[in-house]
Amino acid sequence: MAVSARGLYLRVGILILVGLALGVGFVLFFTAGKLGRNTQTYETYIRESVQGLEVGAAVRFRGVQLGQVTEISLVAVAYPPPSEGLSTAYQRVLVRFALDLTRLRDAPDVPKAVAAGLRVRLSSTGITGVGYLELDFVDSERFPVDEVPWKPDYPVIPAIPSTVAQVTTVAEQLVRRLSDLPLEQILGDVTGLLTDLRRQVNDGDVAQASRAATETLNTLQQAVADLNLPALSAEARGTLADLRGLVNGPEVRGVVQNANASMVRLQAGLQRLPGAIGQVEQAAQAINNLVGDVNGDLTPTLRDLRAASGNLRDTTEALRRAPGAAVLAPPPPVPDWARRSR
Repeated sequence: MAVSARGLYLRVGILILVGLALGVGFVLFFTAGKLGRNTQTYETYIRESVQGLEVGAAVRFRGVQLGQVTEISLVAVAYPPPSEGLSTAYQRVLVRFALDLTRLRDAPDVPKAVAAGLRVRLSSTGITGVGYLELDFVDSERFPVDEVPWKPDYPVIPAIPSTVAQVTTVAEQLVRRLSDLPLEQILGDVTGLLTDLRRQVNDGDVAQASRAATETLNTLQQAVADLNLPALSAEARGTLADLRGLVNGPEVRGVVQNANASMVRLQAGLQRLPGAIGQVEQAAQAINNLVGDVNGDLTPTLRDLRAASGNLRDTTEALRRAPGAAVLAPPPPVPDWARRSR
């Protein structure tokens, strides 16, 4: 009996130790992100649904976990709105998260990082839909910082729409634009356009152009048939054969040989041409010299002839005026040179 009681106590003690170990394990599991770490709490305000995001969800920077979500609430609960009304700023979801500063080299300068484009967005893991917060740097001009009408309890890192929210927003804008289009008017215009096009194809200018094109093709086919292309091709082949025979015949060869001989003689004549040109230049120079000598000899003679011609003209004029003076007139006076010579 004593042995049985001792075994019972032993089993109970073992169960108690196992329960304590499991309890400590659960405590360590659920507080693994908080114990023994230097953390700092931040908050953000999300405009969309946070379905799938739970307390304890990871906070990652480009896939690297830096912290976890510590609180999910409504902005209107954490920061009561004024009594005059609930603005859209109070309709967002408040998410607070703790960042493990031991994973960073230096403590982050949140205002500078926010000014440089640091933002938070909601993301999900694969197809499981488990939500987490993702930190990333984006274009600060495209996603500016919103001013809030309350004083935050913790440093704020602004939130931007998730990829799903952005796609949904674009789809809604597209649907809104499509709904604003006058679809009935567009359908009516398209129907009228199709009717006009059918009329043109059947009875309008398009039909006339089609008939004219058909007639032109028929005429062209008839002209091609009248040309008798096989006979023309045979004649062309015969003409080419005759031309080839003529080119290869003795007459053309003789003409080509004569032309070659003429070219040879022409080349020889061209080679002698510089000598002939030199001889012609020498003859021209001799003629120029001869003409110069003749001009020198003829100048006095021509001068005497000009004087004799003048005297003869004067004598003729005197005889014409007084024909008898040539017989009755006294002899002319003796020239001075004749008197001096006496």
